[in-house]
Amino acid sequence: MKRTLQSLMLGSCLALMQGCVATSNSFTFTADLPPDFAYVASVYYVPAKGQTCTVPRADNRVSQFNREWRTEYKPDAQIEIRRTRKGCELVIDYVELEINATYGKDWGDLGREYARVSVREELPETVKGTFNAAGESEFSGQCQWLFRTSGGLRRLVKILDCKKTDASGELLKTRPFAAYTLDELPGKTVKMKIKLADEERPYMKDTWVKVPGGWKRCMGKGFEDQYAFCYGNYKDFSTFRMPGGRICTIYPGCTEDKEVTP
Repeated sequence: MKRTLQSLMLGSCLALMQGCVATSNSFTFTADLPPDFAYVASVYYVPAKGQTCTVPRADNRVSQFNREWRTEYKPDAQIEIRRTRKGCELVIDYVELEINATYGKDWGDLGREYARVSVREELPETVKGTFNAAGESEFSGQCQWLFRTSGGLRRLVKILDCKKTDASGELLKTRPFAAYTLDELPGKTVKMKIKLADEERPYMKDTWVKVPGGWKRCMGKGFEDQYAFCYGNYKDFSTFRMPGGRICTIYPGCTEDKEVTP
């Protein structure tokens, strides 16, 4: 009977008295995130090199970590590198990272972005991630909140925008991303480090005007005008509602203290 890759690795190390140590079949993924941030990791596999088999999706369901991130979040995930399904040898292809960040108490007060860790048999040196002497590798990114208003009451909502940063901290055009080869991952640790930009900015241009203390929302044609571009009118502004229900005229420097039911 054909032996799986896992059984071959373990079987070769039965003689522990001779000092043999089993090869790890996993790596640790972890994340350093700002407050109120969490990630969900979805792991995807493909047939190993040389395999001609295929595995139905029902038998190769995506491994997922932190699915219940609101209540059971854990920063560390132990991710399997190779596995067998229906007799087919599979290897990790990529890890999709869903970055979730909350900015209010309502269920929908949420921003979401994505990052990825890809794994290949071979990679150019310019692309491949590197590990330090402790077996750790880190890739970085920066997220920024983009704000806008929505609905007839002009409730303030936020969109999360995340970009990869290079070694010097400069923002790149792509989302946070890292790539590694199969043979370098066993027993290692990969960390995603995300910072939050100090300032937020409007989601759409020419809809808010910068003033001392923050931004004012242009009125447009009225509250029914969902886009409400300024179009040169920098005198007529509207109020808006914060996620908690407060009616404000400036964001984020809201000085009004009146609370209303959202």
